[in-house]
Amino acid sequence: MNKMHTKFWLLTGLVLIVSCKLSAQKSYWSNVEHREPTLGVAEVFQKHNTPEFQLKLVKASQTVAALRPMDELSFDYTPGERLEVRDKDSLYHLGDINLRIKTSSGHWKTYSTASNRAPVTPLAIKDSVLAAADLANTLPKDIPVSIKRFYELDKGQLVMRFEITNMQDTPIEIGALGVPMIFNNILEGKSLTEAHKQNVFFDPYIGKDAGYLEVKRLSGKGPALLVIPKEHMAFEAYRPLLDDPTRKSIVFEGFHEWMAHSKAYAENEWQGVEQWNKPTSVVLQPNTTKNYSLKFVLSKGVKHIQETLIKEERPVVVGVPGYVIPMDVKAHLYVNYKSEIKSFDVYPKNALKIKEDGTTTTGLKKYLVSGKKWGRARLTISYNNGVEQTVNYKVIKPEAEVIKDFGNFLTTEQWYDNPNDPFGRSPSPISYDYEKKEQVTQDGRVWISGLSDEGGAGSWLAAIMKQLVQPNRTEIQKLQEFIDHVLWGNIQYSEGPYKYGVKKSLFYYEPDSLPKGTYDKNIDYTTWAAWDHKHANDRGRSFNYPHVAASYWVMYRLARYHNGLVDNKNWDWYLKNAYHTTIAMMEQAPYYAQFGQMEGSVFLSILKDLQNENYDEMATDLEARMKERADHWKALDYPFGSEMPWDSTGQEEVYTWTDYFGYEHKANITLNAILAYMPTMPHWAYNGNARRYWDFLYGGKAGETSRVERQIHHYGSGINAIPVLKQYRKTPDFYLLKVGYGGLMGSISNITQDGFGPAAFHSYPSSLKIDGISGDYGSGFYGYAVNSATYITNNDELGWLAFGGNVSQKGTAIEVIPTTAAKSKIYLTPKKLWMTLDAGSINKITYDTSTEKVTLVLDPKTEHTPKAYLRIDDSIVLPYKKVRGAYEIELDDTVKEITL
Repeated sequence: MNKMHTKFWLLTGLVLIVSCKLSAQKSYWSNVEHREPTLGVAEVFQKHNTPEFQLKLVKASQTVAALRPMDELSFDYTPGERLEVRDKDSLYHLGDINLRIKTSSGHWKTYSTASNRAPVTPLAIKDSVLAAADLANTLPKDIPVSIKRFYELDKGQLVMRFEITNMQDTPIEIGALGVPMIFNNILEGKSLTEAHKQNVFFDPYIGKDAGYLEVKRLSGKGPALLVIPKEHMAFEAYRPLLDDPTRKSIVFEGFHEWMAHSKAYAENEWQGVEQWNKPTSVVLQPNTTKNYSLKFVLSKGVKHIQETLIKEERPVVVGVPGYVIPMDVKAHLYVNYKSEIKSFDVYPKNALKIKEDGTTTTGLKKYLVSGKKWGRARLTISYNNGVEQTVNYKVIKPEAEVIKDFGNFLTTEQWYDNPNDPFGRSPSPISYDYEKKEQVTQDGRVWISGLSDEGGAGSWLAAIMKQLVQPNRTEIQKLQEFIDHVLWGNIQYSEGPYKYGVKKSLFYYEPDSLPKGTYDKNIDYTTWAAWDHKHANDRGRSFNYPHVAASYWVMYRLARYHNGLVDNKNWDWYLKNAYHTTIAMMEQAPYYAQFGQMEGSVFLSILKDLQNENYDEMATDLEARMKERADHWKALDYPFGSEMPWDSTGQEEVYTWTDYFGYEHKANITLNAILAYMPTMPHWAYNGNARRYWDFLYGGKAGETSRVERQIHHYGSGINAIPVLKQYRKTPDFYLLKVGYGGLMGSISNITQDGFGPAAFHSYPSSLKIDGISGDYGSGFYGYAVNSATYITNNDELGWLAFGGNVSQKGTAIEVIPTTAAKSKIYLTPKKLWMTLDAGSINKITYDTSTEKVTLVLDPKTEHTPKAYLRIDDSIVLPYKKVRGAYEIELDDTVKEITL
């Protein structure tokens, strides 16, 4: 790398941003621009100041035109900047309401204030009411209820209330009631700097009366907006507003609505789908009125959301180690609420076991939670004051069993063995369709069946990464065949001027060059995604290189630190190939190499092993090239670009190198951006779920579920957990541990009982299921494989805790038995002690709080692992020989105890 390369990166990055903005501005709103304006934005606006917000309303509709924090009036939580193009019928705004009502006719009928706009009728205001209106004019004449909307203050806080009255002389049933949550997540036309300063993302805790919506700036800075229930507004469901014509794309995830009742949808569009909460309705008697209201409050920042909820007297629970519970883990739930618990209800029955476990030193109720049945489980907590809270768990097998099943599935059901394959893909772990129970050997997006890109490389990457966690000689022998016959010399060039370059796909569409019948006539090969041979061979997509480099690195570790697991190549061949692949990424794919790469943290692992092996020339070269990339990122405000206008995949590597080179300010900017799109909340699907919403298009199953949709624990969860947990080890902050561990466990939460790893889980309430194919899951499993560890901490409020282990206390001795699959890494927070094994496994660890003595117990030796290699803080000296920076420890036939 040189200065010219750096200049090229800066210029090409600018070109990408500008071209995205220009193309978006020309076409993005073309589907609504011709519509007649009906919102009334050409007329007067109303402004109301509250202690926390400036509320701006469109006078004609009394919908929200802007919601600005008083401390920063230049910032708007809503897409107010788009009012002049979003002022048409059927485009939702904050302040709208949707209902489905059933009268004596017996049929659900849908009503929405957004469908046909008309000026609403203002009502007289008094006392704490800021603005009020009768919404009859903007609703159909046959609606059997009257709806009045109030913006008012409750002890100085902003409340939006809907007053619904049954105008008929017979009862009616409201089977759906939703309030659209319209905040500014439209990134169209924005540079990364503009988007991080002006836009927000929002995450739902769909937890009934304890539910809330958190709205956070992309930068992670500044106050977070919380929407919380005020009256009869349980957060029952989160419905995508698919009828809003704002174009969904990689720059717009779409809007959702907060639903207090959802029975009418459960009986129709969502029929047969198990929802997060039991769908409800309400019967409104004649001339009866019911209010539904939401409160808007500000939290000091992302990390202060929980304390803000406590201040607002909302039920707050904390699950340890989270809400994905392996069956061998003794999990805990801590409850902080003013009202006593009346009862627990578990659905499905007996899926969880709840046992009271006393109180913490600060008076919080403490419960043991055990997973008994594999799958989703809902815990409903009923409080004496009538409040109901739901906590959604995912029960999985013990981690070791999950990973064992996963490796077996990849090397059996997904093992493609066809010596006559014209594309040279045999033998390999290939993409798999779990719904059809068959391998995906053809797809209109050629990379899916072409063993490259994330969507095609995912399965073989995962199969190799699995060996880092849980080596299996039989599986490794198969993977050696894949490396010798498919990876080296086919996916990756093994000779000539392109040596070490990585192709975009082995599979391609070129019917004239192959025998008739090669391609399935039922597959659409007419799109841009059906690359021909020339485009499939292109080496310019840098994101393909980390998959290959990571695989070589794992094989190096297996060959170097174990006996007899790898025999097709020497350990140094693998390490050198990992280095050369990394260099080739920057030389043969320089344009996209300007961005952070998913799995890019592996390059630091490769560097460290080059240094450990005293390969000084390679190490110096690699470090210098990476420093040029880090220097480039240091110069940018928000260096998180990719081939997409906004992305959540580059942060992993950007953090890795800015942290490594001591660019703490940029590393913190990166971390804050991650925390903005990676929440922690009492719901397994959203806890640690890094935001991804377009990869069902590129890596998911083709068909009706190939759409822009919030993905649940797509690979973003696994890779973004890497910097979050690394930062925790640097600056222990319980919030980081909760977020990072949520992402870590989320990365394996979707693996099925028989071991299939899907691309992600569908969040739409019409689906709520795993995606049909394996797709790009391998990148997420990489995050688990390199990041899985046991964390031990003594929390001021909750006491001694273990994430990834079971903790017990005997006098002054704290004992933890690891429950991770590898049992190879432990972080002891009170001592800031990070212990990792290159080989071997940890049976248990004991920490004496009075003497501060740490005792590590290692498992017995095995056929392939006669020695353990322990890496630990340099200040600790052990009576063992150091090899490549690690203590080499001869294992015994029984457990071996080491005192630190």
